[in-house]
Amino acid sequence: MTPSTLCVLGPSEPMESKVMCFHPWSDVTLPLMSVPEIRAVVDAWASVTEELGAQYPWVQIFENKGAMMGCSNPHPHCQVWASSFLPDIAQREERSQQAYKSQHGEPLLMEYSHQELLRKERLVLTNEHWLVLVPFWATWPYQTLLLPRRHVRRLPELTPAERDDLASIMKKLLTKYDNLFETSFPYSMGWHGAPTGSEAGANWDHWQLHAHYYPPLLRSATVRKFMVGYEMLAQAQRDLTPEQAAERLRALPEVHYRLGQKDRETATNA
Repeated sequence: MTPSTLCVLGPSEPMESKVMCFHPWSDVTLPLMSVPEIRAVVDAWASVTEELGAQYPWVQIFENKGAMMGCSNPHPHCQVWASSFLPDIAQREERSQQAYKSQHGEPLLMEYSHQELLRKERLVLTNEHWLVLVPFWATWPYQTLLLPRRHVRRLPELTPAERDDLASIMKKLLTKYDNLFETSFPYSMGWHGAPTGSEAGANWDHWQLHAHYYPPLLRSATVRKFMVGYEMLAQAQRDLTPEQAAERLRALPEVHYRLGQKDRETATNA
């Protein structure tokens, strides 16, 4: 190999992107929205996955919340990027889930959620159809994983009851995040589901739908974790154990700190 062959430009790949606003008011974030309003967001996520998934093999829904996570527009919104290829992280998840299913006969994340439900120490929230936990591999402070209890491959497959429960558990989780340091809690989050496009009809039963939440705040509304130095060059370091993070999140109220007493009573009784 000569020096001239070391620098190879890869071909460009077609993509399509959309921006989805959550609410007409720029100061109303997801935890301050009603459950029916969040349910409308869930339905829109499912619809856009179906729409773009008819053409593209990967549809990535993600939200960057807050300037700390690079969000340049404060109006609550998410982005949808559809690509003609599987991105690196999606490929890694595909390999891991397929290998586990081949060896053990069950989807990896279904088995994992069953184990976490038995242990309980890393659980943050549960309801009839969903659970939120701090995964044992978490490296970001208060990182969480959101999973359906039923085997579901993609967002459009969710039943009406599962969509209702998803909206409810999202509101509770994001309220806890805001209550942690009494601030509009920044994070990056996104959904991972089975590939789509022309191969959507293939056997993707090893996949389990899930969402990742990566929040940077560590000790206060202004003190964040930085992935630098050793963490960039060697290995990520934990400032909290997953069990400590889950315990602290569990203990937080599910009613938003910004609500007045009357609003708190209404929310508590809802």
